[in-house]
Amino acid sequence: MTKKIELTPEMRQLLLEAQKNEITEAKVYKNIAKHMENEHNKTILLSIADEELRHYEIWKSYTGKEVKPDKKKIKYYGLIIKTFGLTFGVRLMEQGEKSAVFNYKEIAKTIPDAIKIQEEEEKHEEQLIEMLDEKGLKYMGSIVLGLNDALVELTGVLAGLTFGFQDTRLVAFSGLITGISAAMSMAGSEYLSTKESNDPHIKPKKAALYTGVAYICTVILLILPYFIFTNIYLALGTTIIIALLIIAGFNFYSSVAQGHQFKKRFLEMAAISLGVAAISFVVGIVVKQFFGVDI
Repeated sequence: MTKKIELTPEMRQLLLEAQKNEITEAKVYKNIAKHMENEHNKTILLSIADEELRHYEIWKSYTGKEVKPDKKKIKYYGLIIKTFGLTFGVRLMEQGEKSAVFNYKEIAKTIPDAIKIQEEEEKHEEQLIEMLDEKGLKYMGSIVLGLNDALVELTGVLAGLTFGFQDTRLVAFSGLITGISAAMSMAGSEYLSTKESNDPHIKPKKAALYTGVAYICTVILLILPYFIFTNIYLALGTTIIIALLIIAGFNFYSSVAQGHQFKKRFLEMAAISLGVAAISFVVGIVVKQFFGVDI
């Protein structure tokens, strides 16, 4: 039933956008629920989808129009969830939903129902945070350990070797050997540390695997420029850029999936990695000059 309220063209457009957003997200939640093995999680997702549909019907009662869901958005979030996991995908979508708050405030000037819908939307994220229990996120600490240690240690090692050796191939192979050895050492340490913690939710072998794989993947990315470029300083500069991109990418994922502050953590990790690299570069210069090494 259409409610008789005179709408300005601008207000009608806002309602239609809100309507489209609700029906789209309802479809996304239903699609997620189809592939959910946990029945409790599936029930909650379906109930939220039903709530989104109810909101859609409220907006429809004012516009009197049917609106189709955004198929591109549905495919986009489906791909995000398959690639980066359920927690990341859902929270990313919830962040997009938060951006509609200003629209709700504008709509509420004409339609009081908008306030109630806004309050219900804000509860969605809390429900999702409580229900989502993705196994991969339990090992985020292990991933952080491998990633951060590789970034700090390898950028430092490569920076020091860059001036010490002045040969891209020699630096690359030295960095690769150092990196693989360090990865195995870190994985072993994480295994023992996790085993001692007696955390029933984290398996020591899996924690060690996450740490080792994160470390080795970071090592490969950092030494790659030394295999590509012959100019030693171009290789180092590219490695530093890659390190910053890895830090940015990881911290963006972490900020969305776990609710961390992106800027603070990014600057902290970047400062540590670049600081160690700068000190190691100076050490390489000093060692070469002091010992008269010329390779």
